[in-house]
Amino acid sequence: MKKTLYIVAVLAVVSLLSACGVSKQVSEAKTFGECKYDLASIDSVYLAGISIQEFRDIKSISDFDLAKYPKLGLALLRKDIPLNLRVNLDITNPTRKRAAVNQIEYKVLLSKNEIFNGYLSRLIEVMPGTGSTRVPIQLKANVYDLVSNNETRDELINMISALSGKKDTDPTKFVVKVKPTLDLAGKSLNYPGYITFEKAITAEMITGVSK
Repeated sequence: MKKTLYIVAVLAVVSLLSACGVSKQVSEAKTFGECKYDLASIDSVYLAGISIQEFRDIKSISDFDLAKYPKLGLALLRKDIPLNLRVNLDITNPTRKRAAVNQIEYKVLLSKNEIFNGYLSRLIEVMPGTGSTRVPIQLKANVYDLVSNNETRDELINMISALSGKKDTDPTKFVVKVKPTLDLAGKSLNYPGYITFEKAITAEMITGVSK
């Protein structure tokens, strides 16, 4: 009888601790939603495997020299033009509590066109009173549809010019949507809605290029 009571007591304590742990994670995810976000810098930008700096003088689609860049010509034929880059997201915690999540879903839009989307699966924690925490995110997209569409082509060309670090480029604005996710006992718990912010891409944000 004593052994049974002991087992029941242990299970009750474990259940209580588990409930407290879940409550703590939910609280930390909620705090993550109260953080401030900024797209601090961009680097490692490649179009069809070619450094974006090669295209800094491009002003229209007709300026692309496919004889000089056969990789780009092949990508056009395949209807698969990969655009790769790394964005560095700075997160600041203005509260007095720890913010943490197991995963974030992200979307990056150019005007109303969604270009990048995906998930970053890793523990992200932002402690209060410690300045910003930098989170690098690798982005990849096939931009063929944007190139082939008359309504989006010029905007894409301008974005490519901006990502090359060229100073006299018209402003390009990214709309970034972030949704924190918790993994609780193998089940995902999503933050309600997206945390959304906008950022104009400037030459000063592009690192690792000669300006």
